[in-house]
Order: sequence, then structure tokens, then C-alpha cells
Amino acid sequence: MTRILLVDDSEAFRYVLREMLEGAGHRVRLAENGKIAIELERQQPSELILMDLVMPEKEGIETILELLVQNANVRIIAISGGGSSNPDANLRMAKSLGAKLVLKKPFSRAEVLSAIEQVMAEPR
Repeated sequence: MTRILLVDDSEAFRYVLREMLEGAGHRVRLAENGKIAIELERQQPSELILMDLVMPEKEGIETILELLVQNANVRIIAISGGGSSNPDANLRMAKSLGAKLVLKKPFSRAEVLSAIEQVMAEPR
């Protein structure tokens, strides 16, 4: 069981993914943007963060950088469907800045669970 913070501006996506992850035995907290994610992480760090990249209030790239300043060992999986921008470029940037792994939306249950398992198996 992994303590996961799921950060995504789509309420429907957050709740569907939370149900999927909790069904696999993980504990999940939700944030609708990077600003809320930063505050939640200050209060209680997660073992893993699933971070959308295109969000209002505070974008995912900016949030990843701030989270890494707070905790250089934070484990982040960046996720993006792209919105009006290029999801592949955003995901490459997130990976180069410190995301452990990236997933392009839409992804399957098996893909996200495999990604979580892979990232959690890596030494900190």
C-alpha cells in the first residue's frame, strides 16, 4: 500500500483514478491544482505524487520544481493529456526536471499500477 497524492484539475478524472488506486490497496489524497498539492505535502508528505501538468492556479511543471525544493527525494509520476499544449513536450520536460516516470493520458489501469510499482521499487 502506497500513500499517493493525486493532483489533477479534472474532478471526474481524480475520482475515477482514486477509486482505481484504492481498489488496488493504495491510500489516496486529492488535490485539484499545484497550489493545494504543495500545501498538502507540507502538512503530510506522500510516498508518491501523480501530477497532472496542465492545470489552472499552478501548473504541474512549476509544482514539480517546488516539490523537489521541499524534498529532493520526492517520487513523482507526471501525467498529461496535453490540453491545448503538446503533451509529449510537457512530459519530456517533467522527466528532465525530476519526474521519475511519465504517463500520457489516456492510460490503462494496468499501466498506472505498473508505473507505481516501478517507481516505488526504485531506491530513494
